[in-house]
Amino acid sequence: MKIYDISKEISKDMMVYKDREEKRPQLKVVRDFSTGSVYESIITMDLHTGTHMDAPLHMLEGGETIENQDLSRTITPCRVLDLTHVEDSIGLKHLEDKHIDQGDFLLLKTKNSLREGEKTFDYDFVYLDKEGAHYLREKKVIGLGIDALGIERAQSDHETHKILMGEGIVIIEGLALKDVPEGEYILIALPLKIKGGEASPVRAVLIDKLG
Repeated sequence: MKIYDISKEISKDMMVYKDREEKRPQLKVVRDFSTGSVYESIITMDLHTGTHMDAPLHMLEGGETIENQDLSRTITPCRVLDLTHVEDSIGLKHLEDKHIDQGDFLLLKTKNSLREGEKTFDYDFVYLDKEGAHYLREKKVIGLGIDALGIERAQSDHETHKILMGEGIVIIEGLALKDVPEGEYILIALPLKIKGGEASPVRAVLIDKLG
């Protein structure tokens, strides 16, 4: 059995969305062994930092919040699709020959993964366009992950998010898929139980039972 850690490390110098300083995590030590017998710290971070899961409230007014996420959808068989040949956006033509079935949880590995470890945000990251989102909704997939900090890019009305969220499809962004071959795995991706949260950091792993 082989385990792939597909979560990004959280640090103040990690890549954050559009390089916005307010999105950088801050870890502050409040007690250490020079002042007492314990070591404690506080972390401050945007919920959409690094590897994270969006809840419907992120884009849909009145949508569900992250503490209500059905964990049976995030501890599940999944498939990694190698789409590293795609130059701009993932659409119908890239997905229709992938033999996608109802109930699939798909992780989209793109050329974004080739920049894994870089600190500067890529404004031209590969994303899922609305045509691709419609197709996956019609196929009735249960979840979708991507190796970018967004499932969409420069869509003023957030069509990709809304198409997927309107159907209850789980969205995970910021995956680390560089070293993961295309294939079938068990996904474990658990959000924190944050009451009222529109997203949550996730520690995501893939288990290859044959590895």
